[in-house]
Amino acid sequence: MHQFEIWAPSATKMAVKINSSVMPMHGPDDEGWWRLDAKKAGPGTDFAYLVDGDDAAYPDPRSLWQPNGVHGPSRVYDQQAFAWTDAKFSAPPLASSIIYELHIGTFTPEGTFDAAIGKLDHLVDLGVTHVELMPVASFPGHHGWGYDGVALFAVQEGYGGPDGLKRFVDAAHQKGRAVLLDVVYNHFGPVGNYTGKFGPYLVDTHHTPWGGAVNLEGQWAHQVRRFFCDNALMWMRDFHVDGLRLDAVHAYIDRSAIHFLEQLAAETKVLEATLGRRLVLIAESDLNDPQIVTPREAGGYGIDAQWNDDFHHALFAVLTPEPPGGYYSDFGKLSQLAKALEETFVYAGTYSKYRKRAHGRPAGALSQHRFVGYIQNHDQVGNRAVGERLQVSVGFDRAKIAAAIVLLSPFVPMIFQGEEWAASSPFQYFADHEDPEMARQVSEGRKKEFEAFGWSPDCIPDPEKRETFERSRLKWDELNQAQHAEMLAWYRDLIRLRRATPSLNDGDPGNTSVKYDSAEKWLSMERGTITAACNLGEHAHRFPLCEGASVVLQSRRDIAADKGGVNLPPDTIAVIKRVDPTSAHHGRS
Repeated sequence: MHQFEIWAPSATKMAVKINSSVMPMHGPDDEGWWRLDAKKAGPGTDFAYLVDGDDAAYPDPRSLWQPNGVHGPSRVYDQQAFAWTDAKFSAPPLASSIIYELHIGTFTPEGTFDAAIGKLDHLVDLGVTHVELMPVASFPGHHGWGYDGVALFAVQEGYGGPDGLKRFVDAAHQKGRAVLLDVVYNHFGPVGNYTGKFGPYLVDTHHTPWGGAVNLEGQWAHQVRRFFCDNALMWMRDFHVDGLRLDAVHAYIDRSAIHFLEQLAAETKVLEATLGRRLVLIAESDLNDPQIVTPREAGGYGIDAQWNDDFHHALFAVLTPEPPGGYYSDFGKLSQLAKALEETFVYAGTYSKYRKRAHGRPAGALSQHRFVGYIQNHDQVGNRAVGERLQVSVGFDRAKIAAAIVLLSPFVPMIFQGEEWAASSPFQYFADHEDPEMARQVSEGRKKEFEAFGWSPDCIPDPEKRETFERSRLKWDELNQAQHAEMLAWYRDLIRLRRATPSLNDGDPGNTSVKYDSAEKWLSMERGTITAACNLGEHAHRFPLCEGASVVLQSRRDIAADKGGVNLPPDTIAVIKRVDPTSAHHGRS
């Protein structure tokens, strides 16, 4: 027997179509729920809902399985049938993590969970602790980034469906790797979203870049919030995912006494205690608001960490030779990179030319381990006009400098797929909208967006063409080739050094000291016993070495060091280790 449940508070009549039979449902109850017990509807049964006698049948907004795409009927799925083998796995603390963001569709030639399992050993050898999957909730079409998901409880069938995701998580846990999942709760995709047929999931009283805002504070908002909280808990409970990355939380419009993020954080902690497994929530936010990652006990929302775009922008803007545009126009000074490394946010209540207003507030005493640092991610690569990788934008040598600053920084470091070997594949924006008009709008919108930045429309890859997707696939045969192998060895060495050095794992603010010279364009970052010294200038620069210090990593072979100092040619970085027998066991000096 299976109980069908659907929330449709305004409907006067509801029915469920089970295979070819239509059966009326009972309801609504006081909370707007309709129900029906069906004796012969076990796992594998197809079903859809009819609202108020409508001729069309719609998939379940909470469908666990959409084998025929987001427009087709839902299918009953048994969450308990999968045989897990990960009972002994325990996720490492987020503070000690190396996160690796990947897109299932382009990570391997096959673009499936099962194929990605075959690459887990590469991530283990690299030193990755947490694998972060870009969204896998069902979206229309064959391929896409995943941020246009509409069936949020189902797993994209082309990737391998719900069982495929479970196989991937189970295999990752067998290899000792945690799995994070990117989820999108700030909007639904524009095609295939049928939630509006059932209830007020979206409202017109507030608007976002994607249209009406998710209903987090209006009438029936408690049920909409329940929808998203249940979704989050499902991934962590039933799919054994170790945490979630929450897309664009700055787009949540919620003036409730208990903010949606606080509710989600509280419920996640209850689930964590119930399961006896460490669970984490990571937010993407451009607000520079420390309240998001401040513990609930201290009046914050209680999210464990958030992405730090200020750090990315500050680092990228000093590396790139191109004139800063868009949000990069607020950056470009070594002093800003130094501030990001020492104080987390560059804009902490200061005026932003790009925004034309004061922006942010200081991170204060928050651990810098509550912030994720990166130089590449799906946005910062894919949202460039042609999706080129960092080494194309700034050069191979400067890409090495960027890697060292990220991996030795006080933030939780994150790597984007292929970054570790300077992959030649771009990561371009791609989609597969079945509606020709929607596809046309997306293609034309992409061209107009970058025309404003001076790009020729002919240079902009068409998101709707399959070759744009195919072009973005990683080329795994590059790993042992020339500079690709050199970059991979560099990343492995940096990660190994971070994991072995206590002072590089201290996130307390004040544990990072940065010196720089804006005229000569050099910068050194000291973190306990480790100093990373880089030269971005046009001439060689000599950094003095104190007694007992030595160069343990260098980005190029032509770096020369003696007892008195290290000579850095332009576009190089050296990692210096100081042996201090008087320092405490935790690595501070």
